[in-house]
Amino acid sequence: MPEPVDAPKAAPALAGTSYVYRASLIGAPHRFELTEDGLSWRIGGRFGTWPYASIVSVRLSYRPVWMQSHRFRADIVNASGARIRVLSTSWQTAALMAPQDNDYRAFMTSLFDRLAQAGNHAVLISGLRPFLYGTAAVLLAMLAMAMIGLLARAVATGQFAGILFLIGFAMLFAWQVGGFVRRNRPRRYRLNELPSDVLP
Repeated sequence: MPEPVDAPKAAPALAGTSYVYRASLIGAPHRFELTEDGLSWRIGGRFGTWPYASIVSVRLSYRPVWMQSHRFRADIVNASGARIRVLSTSWQTAALMAPQDNDYRAFMTSLFDRLAQAGNHAVLISGLRPFLYGTAAVLLAMLAMAMIGLLARAVATGQFAGILFLIGFAMLFAWQVGGFVRRNRPRRYRLNELPSDVLP
């Protein structure tokens, strides 16, 4: 009898051509792959492949959350108006959202390379939408003015503990919220000039 022949094994994906993350702890993983036919995706029971020429917009942004302050997001839109979202973090346990910085950056860089090879002319945007960015900037300015007023009052009344608290809070606020506003300034970019502040 002839010996059984093992089934051929699938070749491992090249670095940067596939990416998987979990958007929620109980949800199905979001799987993406860059193929010769286009951007292939599977989210739960839904799946499809978007030819690179059909992608009309890619927005990159910096989106920290309370469990992961270093998180990035890509919103990809095709010609039919369908949208898929790619995040740089993945839920691991009920208390852990793990960063996948290297894999996310490699996948997004490879995607932009494929778009360039396909001669794609998608609208490339980074940061928040102008209305959201303007609202955030106004709220930030109002809060900064209120903190300056409180600091001036603390100095006038000699409340040294309050002064130290306000200075510490202002430094933390400038680092967290100021970084969010700075990174998410609305602007355009090119396929060969990716904005580093909205990528890991």
